[in-house]
Amino acid sequence: MAVSVAKKKRRYSRPKRVLDPNIRFDYKDTQLLRRFVTEHGKIVPRRISGSSSQQQRELTIAVKRARTMALMGHGPTMDYRS
Repeated sequence: MAVSVAKKKRRYSRPKRVLDPNIRFDYKDTQLLRRFVTEHGKIVPRRISGSSSQQQRELTIAVKRARTMALMGHGPTMDYRS
């Protein structure tokens, strides 16, 4: 009788992105906020952005304030120039 040896699957692990802990999010700094918003207008999750839970909360509040003040759009950016 042959005993089969189970092969272990290797999982590919991507290097973790770490966000600078001293960074502060301000709703007026739209250039910084656009780095954390997709082209469809969604806020990037913290497992991808590398932010801590506190930073993610600050980011979410800043993006929502910028959207309310019409400094950023709610949806995808459309370019109608042709």
